[in-house]
Amino acid sequence: MFCFRCDTANGIKDWLHSVLGKEFSFPHIKLVFTSAPPRPYTANAGRLSTVWYDRKRIVPNVPEDRESVDLMCQQIGEFVEEETTGGIPKSRIVLGGISMGGGLALHLGYRFHQDVAGVFALSSFLNKDSSVYQSIQDANTAGSVSSLPPLFACHGKADPLVIYDWGKKYVDNFTAAGISTEFHSFPNLAHEMMEDELNLLQDWVMKRLPDK
Repeated sequence: MFCFRCDTANGIKDWLHSVLGKEFSFPHIKLVFTSAPPRPYTANAGRLSTVWYDRKRIVPNVPEDRESVDLMCQQIGEFVEEETTGGIPKSRIVLGGISMGGGLALHLGYRFHQDVAGVFALSSFLNKDSSVYQSIQDANTAGSVSSLPPLFACHGKADPLVIYDWGKKYVDNFTAAGISTEFHSFPNLAHEMMEDELNLLQDWVMKRLPDK
């Protein structure tokens, strides 16, 4: 299972441990935590920031920076291919992340690696013109939308950075397109994680990747 966040791999592992009070792990699943690269970030006045791709502003109604999104999807896709070369089929791989890492996972799973076992996104959103929607529309036209990976998503209603309605919007769009979705909202959750959320995620992952 791949987990993405705008942070270092050790940073996300430490954050998960602080929320759960234990390591976030599965007895039969390998977890791959990745580190976002430093890059000039327009939404932060062009300062060097640890982010997966560029954004003009942190709002959905601006153009998506597809060049930086696609470049990062290509680079992360190489890690996915390394796992498949090593003998793990894509049907046994889940992609997911938190915040912008969840956005990256949505691009990877619904544009480039549509045969993975599932995708999860926590406290994430998509731009209104996202190329993810075009890929889903293409799958609908081809009659193959039912084969797209299922989605697990969570969002806090108290999130001050990625507004709850932004996250609910892409989930509703996915559901309307016929993608299997599981969505959980949390009234008092800000732009962070909580134990109940992670427990639900672990249950969902176990269903997608059962111990054989």
